[in-house]
Amino acid sequence: MRGLRPFGALLLAALLGTPWLAHGQVANAAAKTAAPSTPVVLVLGDSLSAEYGLKRGTGWVALLEQQLATKQKNAVQVVNASISGDTTSGGRSRLPALLAQHRPSTVVIELGGNDALRGLPMSMTQSNLLAMTQAAKKAGAKVLLLGMQVPPNYGAAYGAEFAGLFAQIAKTEKVALVPFFLKGIADVEDATSNFQADRIHPNEQSQASMLANVWPELKKLIK
Repeated sequence: MRGLRPFGALLLAALLGTPWLAHGQVANAAAKTAAPSTPVVLVLGDSLSAEYGLKRGTGWVALLEQQLATKQKNAVQVVNASISGDTTSGGRSRLPALLAQHRPSTVVIELGGNDALRGLPMSMTQSNLLAMTQAAKKAGAKVLLLGMQVPPNYGAAYGAEFAGLFAQIAKTEKVALVPFFLKGIADVEDATSNFQADRIHPNEQSQASMLANVWPELKKLIK
C-alpha cells in the first residue's frame, strides 16, 4: 500500500469539521424505525459518509441504498447516522440510542480519522472502536469496520500503529474489515482529481469508488 499523498494531511484535517457544517443525512438517523422484518444497515461515520459538500443523494451511503434497492432480493433499509467532525468518542456515545431505535442487523463503523487529527491517545481510539464493535455485536448486529490511514508526515511507526488498530480489533472481535476506506482515491498519482475543489473532501465522482471499497465485505453481511 502506497502512503497517502501530501494533500492527504488536508483530507484528514477536513474530517475534523464542525457538526453544524455537516451536510450528512443526520435526519435519516432519526427517521422512522424499520419494521422488525426489514434488515437495517446503520452507518456510523464522519464527513466522509455525511455527504459533506455534495449534492444530496450522491454520497456513497446514498449510492449504497440505491444499489441495495436494485441488487437485493429482499428489502434493506439504510440509516445514515454520520456527522461531520465526529470522533470515536462521539460515535460511542451516540451508538446505544441508535441501536435501540433502529435495531440494525449490520453496523458500519467509519470513525477514527478525527481522533488522529486531534492528537487523541491511540489507546482511547482503540477503546472506543472496541466498545462500539462489542456493543453492536451484543445488540445482535454484524459489524464492518472501515479502516483509515494517516498521511506519511505522521511518521511510519505512528501510521502503521494507527492502521493496525482497525485490523487488530477486526481480528480480535472476528468482524469484517475494509483495510483502507479511501484506497484508490487518496493513495494514487494525481489524487487531487478525486477531490472537491478544496482538495479535502472526495468529489461526487469518487463516491462510487468509496462504495466499491465497502461493498465486497458488506454484501457478505447482508445476504
